[in-house]
This record gives sequence, C-alpha cells and structure tokens, in this order.
Amino acid sequence: MIASVRGVVQFIGLDQVIIDVHGVGLAIAVPRTVLATIGAIGDSAQLYTHLHVREDMLALFGFNSPAQRALFELLLGVSGIGPKVALALLSAASPEELQQAIAREDTTMLSKVPGIGKKTAARLVLELKGKFGVSTISHQLSSNPGLLAINTELIDILTSLGYSSTEAQAALNALPADAPADTEERLRLALQYFGGV
Repeated sequence: MIASVRGVVQFIGLDQVIIDVHGVGLAIAVPRTVLATIGAIGDSAQLYTHLHVREDMLALFGFNSPAQRALFELLLGVSGIGPKVALALLSAASPEELQQAIAREDTTMLSKVPGIGKKTAARLVLELKGKFGVSTISHQLSSNPGLLAINTELIDILTSLGYSSTEAQAALNALPADAPADTEERLRLALQYFGGV
C-alpha cells in the first residue's frame, strides 16, 4: 500500500492534484478540504494516501491527515459507498462533523451530499453509528488524529472477539484520558474493562 506521498505540486484540478515524486507524477483524487490547503503549483506537499484497487484500475486518494484517511476507509466499508461518494462526503464536511452527524443519526445532513439519498444516509448511520461516540470525537481528533484509526481498529478487533459494537464503544469510552496511543496497550486496557464488568 502507498500510505503517503511527499513531493512537489505539479497540477491542481477540481478534484485531483498531481504530485511530482522524484520525476514521477502521481494523480491523486482529493476532497475539497485538501484542495484548500495544498498550496500552489511548485510548493512541496505531503498527503496521506489510500490506494484503491479494482480489476480495471488503480486509484490514489489523498488526505490531510491519517484520521481523515481512516474515516475515508471506514466509509468505504459501508455497502453502497464507493470512493467517489466517500470523497464527496469528506468534501462536504469535516471528519468531526461527519462523525457527529452519524452519531446523532442526522440523515438529513448526510442526504444533502451529492450521491447520498435517504436510504444511503440511513445505511451509513446503521453501519457506522457504533464505530465512534460523540463524547470522544472532539478530544480524540484534537489531541491525536491517529487515535481515530487506532480506535476503529480496536472496535473491529473487539467485535471479532464476540463483543457487540456498543460494548466495544463503551470499553473505548472507559479508557483513561492518558491511555497511550498504542493499539496493543489500548486493547489490553479495553479487555480489562470487560474483566471488571
């Protein structure tokens, strides 16, 4: 996987940029939030990327932070959501606003995004609601953007161990504020939560 790209901005389009990495121009699809912060042609830039592989093509998607990339990947896991729709969601709102809308079950806000109808908005809420809680979103993103990816992975691990997504989220919410940003240590603490219940 190509996890990040650093190089010189060669081209800025409506929904993509081309980054020159040692003589190779990489076309990277990006949300509008990235276009607003990428700089100008000739500037140095770094993007956190997701390589999307299909039978007939490879596509790179770029983001400002690992947390934004993790949310994109989470959105791709929802049935009926492809990369273009996931990108449209991240263009329409910040990751924090999207997570809050999903946690609040705000299908009206979600269905305003091009490509998202009422049914898709309801499916987004249904499939992602347990993946993050409103109370922890702001703190996680402001203090350590990488925690979103770690917590998403922890929820997946805990649900694969047989816990419901609600139980997994409760264990994450019970983690101490000073818990380390290490997947194994956070998993150990989350499992201790279940041992004490």
